[in-house]
Amino acid sequence: MNETAEPDSTYDSAVIGGGPAGLAAAIALTEAGARTALVARRTAYADNRTTALLGGSVDLLRQLDIWPRCESEATALRVMRLVDDTGRLIRAPEVRFSADEIGLEAFGYNIENRALMAAMESRSAEMANLTRIDDEADHVTPEDAAIAITMRQGQTLNARIVVGADGRHSLCREAAGISVTRRALVQAALTFNVTHTRPHNNTSTEFHTPHGPCVFVPLPGDRSSVVWVASPNEAERLKALSDDDLSAAAERQSHSILGRMRVAPGRYLFPLAIERPARFANNRIVLVGEAAHVLPPIGAQGLNMGLRDAADIADIVRSALLSGEDPGLPQILSRFDAARRSDVLSRTFAIDMANRSLLSDFLPMQTARALGLHLIGAIGPLRRLAMREGLAPSWRRSQPAVSETESGRS
Repeated sequence: MNETAEPDSTYDSAVIGGGPAGLAAAIALTEAGARTALVARRTAYADNRTTALLGGSVDLLRQLDIWPRCESEATALRVMRLVDDTGRLIRAPEVRFSADEIGLEAFGYNIENRALMAAMESRSAEMANLTRIDDEADHVTPEDAAIAITMRQGQTLNARIVVGADGRHSLCREAAGISVTRRALVQAALTFNVTHTRPHNNTSTEFHTPHGPCVFVPLPGDRSSVVWVASPNEAERLKALSDDDLSAAAERQSHSILGRMRVAPGRYLFPLAIERPARFANNRIVLVGEAAHVLPPIGAQGLNMGLRDAADIADIVRSALLSGEDPGLPQILSRFDAARRSDVLSRTFAIDMANRSLLSDFLPMQTARALGLHLIGAIGPLRRLAMREGLAPSWRRSQPAVSETESGRS
């Protein structure tokens, strides 16, 4: 991988933002044959947050030669349990989803983000056609034939298409002139890891409380990651607890299914919101990751959607380059917008409705939620459909995440 941009050079593509979605996009674009620049600071990924990577995401990472570098640090998710812990008059029955019921060894794998990032950095460093700019973008200016990017330290480069992977407060989204709809939720998520005295048996358990889900997701050994959604005040209270008190609180919330618990160092608290842009591409700029969608941590959809963003833009740019087209032309951008719109909007709607139904005190809503979960748990074909749709939209499953042909000049 090159470390400095070549003067007076226009790249096929540039990616702004070095999180998991941005790194995946840069690697995928380079594999697709695009001469790519990645604009992102090199920073140590020190926290212990985790991501549950579902099937299609693992397939993509395997095709990009990222997964073999971190697979040993991931834990298979073979069973998922939903437990109604609301204490309400009308409650849903427990629902269990088993990967073997749909012919899979696992739904996916849970991995610490720092291990995933290290694998991505390792792969990107090997790619001759990927230039890393260790800086932040200060100005992104769409022009007729390219995008001009000026870094904070003064360096400039041009790219025919720019991938904005720069998060919720996206400079790229602003430069593209794309508006965003935001709705803050009266919820916050506290994340931390625990050790426990009983094995998790590769089972992820999600307790539904009146304020949101609390999920215990397996990690290697007798360890699990916890994502605890609560009211903002309650989440702040939990974060402020001593290790002993938070360990006891997590054990109570889990109903001791994993035995005695001990909290590991590192707690992270973030407010929840739903954000959706008016479009996903404009003015030679496409949006991926949290620049394109922000969702509550329900159903492990966030980064998985970001990786589908990366796969789709890589496929579209590959096709454009093979046919001799400028990848930043409006008709190329419209392909990306169409490819991502149904996935993002349908997932956003489903997660929003699931969250609203859990929080609602309206008795008919509680009844409908309980009935829906009962039917999913009791009717095999419906349950299997729910599992398959949870992994990836049905219209994507027959498509490769990234074509293995014409896989670039890396």
